[in-house]
Amino acid sequence: MSQHRKHRGYRSQKVVADRLRPAFPHAEPTGAGRQGSDILGTVGIDWEIAARRGFPVLEKMRQLAERKPGESVIGVVVLRPDGMGETTVGNWPAIVTLDTMIWLLREAGYGNPNP
Repeated sequence: MSQHRKHRGYRSQKVVADRLRPAFPHAEPTGAGRQGSDILGTVGIDWEIAARRGFPVLEKMRQLAERKPGESVIGVVVLRPDGMGETTVGNWPAIVTLDTMIWLLREAGYGNPNP
């Protein structure tokens, strides 16, 4: 991986952490070389940030699954596609499993609360 791509990845972690901070005041990017979630300080959420060419959804979802976050932790993949700069961070895709999305929607008051 080129230095530019690595820097873009680390910078993307910081941009996402900054965006999360109003809701999660302790959100911090992990930086280089650390295993596990790319953002710390958001209890119950495992973040995988991908600033990559292409659409590595399956690869990133597998990374989350391998960490086995458990039922009390929500795994989220955030993708920063090429062509989307830092000012568009709120429009970067965030991906969760379908079961997680159903649970989140029910918790937010949508649908039938009893499965």
